[in-house]
Amino acid sequence: MESKPAPMKNPTTVERTSERELVVRRTFNGPVHIVFEAWTKPELFMRWWAPRSIGVPMLSCSMDVRVGGGYRIAFGHDASSAMEFFGKYLEVIPNARLVWTNEESDDAAITTVTFEEKGGKTLLVLHELYPSKEAFDANSGAEGGLPEQFEQLDELLVALGAGGA
Repeated sequence: MESKPAPMKNPTTVERTSERELVVRRTFNGPVHIVFEAWTKPELFMRWWAPRSIGVPMLSCSMDVRVGGGYRIAFGHDASSAMEFFGKYLEVIPNARLVWTNEESDDAAITTVTFEEKGGKTLLVLHELYPSKEAFDANSGAEGGLPEQFEQLDELLVALGAGGA
């Protein structure tokens, strides 16, 4: 019996670069415009953002991806128990850079994601800057889900025909 080759998995590096900063890097097997769309189109974002291992689905996602526009995402099994994350876009450069606030708490980070095309692949760098060391320490569990989320993004790119084997 023949099996299909699995998509090539790229490593995700997660690095604490200072007492307030986290940097996550991964190369995706797809062109930058498709990877950018996966971050900016709610119908695509909902297909990969929630880590499957936590067993809590994404209930809703709205995005107004422009400077000053907002986003709101909700996770949970129903609306009464939903956890919400929301903020505003500070910078939007199509296919190159997104910067947004995370306003669900006073300790939340400012997130910057850059997209760089390299030979039909996309180098993505996610950078989170927290207001203090204490805020970073209080939120440090969130970084653990990113490698899984990025693997799910790889799967989405394959489903969209963008990822290579």
